[in-house]
Amino acid sequence: MSRGEAALADRVAAELSGHAHLEVTRVGDNLVARTELRRPTRVVLAGHLDTVPAAGNATPRREGGVLHGLGSADMKGGVAVLLALAELPEPASDCTFVLYAREEIDRAESGLLELEASRPDLLRADVAVLLEPTAARVEAGCQGVLKVRVVLRGRRAHVARPWVGRNAVHRLGTLLAAVAGFGDRRPVVGGCEYRESLQAVQVSGGGASNVVPDEASALVVYRFAPDKGADEALAVLGDLLAPTMEAGDELALLDAAPPAPPRLDHPVLEALVTASGHPATAKLAWTDAAFFAERGVPAANFGPGDPLLAHAPDEQVTAAELAATYRALVAVLERPLAGRPA
Repeated sequence: MSRGEAALADRVAAELSGHAHLEVTRVGDNLVARTELRRPTRVVLAGHLDTVPAAGNATPRREGGVLHGLGSADMKGGVAVLLALAELPEPASDCTFVLYAREEIDRAESGLLELEASRPDLLRADVAVLLEPTAARVEAGCQGVLKVRVVLRGRRAHVARPWVGRNAVHRLGTLLAAVAGFGDRRPVVGGCEYRESLQAVQVSGGGASNVVPDEASALVVYRFAPDKGADEALAVLGDLLAPTMEAGDELALLDAAPPAPPRLDHPVLEALVTASGHPATAKLAWTDAAFFAERGVPAANFGPGDPLLAHAPDEQVTAAELAATYRALVAVLERPLAGRPA
């Protein structure tokens, strides 16, 4: 799980250090292994080492060509492919293999940020592929995320005389109706259809059973498409909720993660779409494709495992998905591309 990656990082470090063609660096529980072949293009291949908490699936099991268990899809399958690709001694592109900690918790704790703070040079590249679960199909860019807490005020009173007070919990009804009525916006960006969502994921308020509550709150999460930035998304959210709010109420931004636009015009990503045998689709989630996009590096997601099974009790990955992901990435990494060393 997150913050418990040390033992796995030890094991991965030992495996990567066994390859003479790689320069291996460890920062905390994050590992970077790089080829230095002076190729014209450098490709980052990245995967996180942590998982979400178990949901009755902590013990893995294999049934035929299917591996079941916590993190099998998100994203130990992708990590396994990454480690297999690290064995290629003479790729046509220089490769940077990044295995990092704490992706599944608050973005501020991400191992990529820790790496960047210590050794930003290790993350420089022309293009990046995140081996997140995509069922061996390219999922372009990613959506952004806003998390806000809305606090509504009321007036405290005795429940026997509610007319002298105002129930803040009751006010949540209007707010939640506005969130539920947000709709299903599906913008097309770079030829990929994204699908926005707005969800209230937590509500709180009230105390003693004989007191009209004077405060109630809701945690609201907005997943927005890459046709807008975080500031624009916050403005959209503010406009939607403004009619439900009054003087004294609060809307507090708790977290913001930017989206990544699809950049499928990059030769590596074009080649990956072709090698996959499937058209690219939008990534309907947030991934660290956004980390690289923020830094001007085109990024996409491509890995084994059904993304709909990520974090699910029946999480699994198939041997066929592992093989298809590996074959496609080998085809791309062995194809010479024009460019400039990073």
